[in-house]
Amino acid sequence: MTNTLWKCEQLRAGEVYCKELFDTKAEAEEFAAKLARVAPDIFCRIEPVGVETVWN
Repeated sequence: MTNTLWKCEQLRAGEVYCKELFDTKAEAEEFAAKLARVAPDIFCRIEPVGVETVWN
């Protein structure tokens, strides 16, 4: 297990709409690509986060 998760924030009209966590960057990018096809008005911001900020 790695010490990094990938957070995908979904943005609509400049506001965070939803957040998803993924184990790998590839999974997050695949999710963002699928979402862009079905909901083009939602943008995704993908960034790494340390697991210590999610679980203690």
